Amino acid sequence: MNLAIVGLGAIGGSFAMSLMNKGNHRIIGIDIDEQTIDYALKEQIIHEGMTVPEEGLKEADVIMLTLYPSQIAPFVEQYRSYFKQGVVLTDVTGVKTSIIKETSRVLPDHVDFIFAHPMRGSEKKGIAGASADKFKGANALITPLPQNKEENLTRIEQLYRDAGFSTLTRVTPEKHDEQVAYVSQLMHALSVSVVNSSQASDDTLLFAGNSFQELTRIADINDSLWSELFLNNKEALIQSIMSFEAELETFKQAIEADDEEALKDFLIRARDQRRDWY
Repeated sequence: MNLAIVGLGAIGGSFAMSLMNKGNHRIIGIDIDEQTIDYALKEQIIHEGMTVPEEGLKEADVIMLTLYPSQIAPFVEQYRSYFKQGVVLTDVTGVKTSIIKETSRVLPDHVDFIFAHPMRGSEKKGIAGASADKFKGANALITPLPQNKEENLTRIEQLYRDAGFSTLTRVTPEKHDEQVAYVSQLMHALSVSVVNSSQASDDTLLFAGNSFQELTRIADINDSLWSELFLNNKEALIQSIMSFEAELETFKQAIEADDEEALKDFLIRARDQRRDWY
C-alpha cells in the first residue's frame, strides 16, 4: 500500500525505516524541512519525499500524522480536499480525547481516522532520533471510535506489527488518557522536578549513581511537545499528581514519626506491586 508519513522526526522516521525493511509498503515522506527529505532519500528511508503535501496525500492509502497535538486538526482541515475516498488516517499523539474532539469537527465523511499511540518515545528531536529497530518489542495503544471500520482498525494494527510492535491493545480514549497521565506524563513531571530541585548543583554528579541517571534521563525533554501533551491532558495529569502527592505525604509522615513499621509497610507494598508488574 501507499503510506504517507507526515513528519519525519524520531517517530515518523522510525516508522519509515522499520516499514521500508518489510518491503511491502511504498513510503512517501512529507516534511517541511527540505534537508530532512534529502537525508531520508539519500539513506533510503523513504521511496519518495516532498515538502509540499498535496501530491503525496492524493496517492496515499494510509496517512500517518506524526505531528504535535495542536497540528493534527489544522492539518486535516487544510488538506482534507486531497484525501482520496476511503483513505485511512492515523496519528501517534500521546493524548486522545481532546485531539479526537478537535479533529472530528473537520474530518471529511469519506475518511476513517484510527487514533493510535506508539508507546516508545524519544528524547531526541528530528530524524537523528530515528531508528529501524526503535519499535521492536514495543507496546502500542489503539483507541477505536464507534464510526471506525473493523478492517481499518485491523489495517493499522498490522502496520504496527510490521514496524516491530509486539503488543497492541484497544482502549477507550478516556482510559488511554487516564493511564498515560500516570505511566508516562507523571514520570516526566517527576523527572524534570527532580532536575529543577533547589538541591541540584554543579557537584550533583559527584554523588549521583545509576538511580539518579535513570530517573533524570527523560528530563532531556522536548519542551514544545511535552507542554502540549501536559496541557491537553491536564485533568488526568493533575489527578495523577495529586495521587502521587498523597503517597509521598504518607512516606514523609512515616519518616517524621520515626515509624519504622509504617515505612517498611510502604516499601513492601511498592516492592510487591513492582514484582507483580514484572
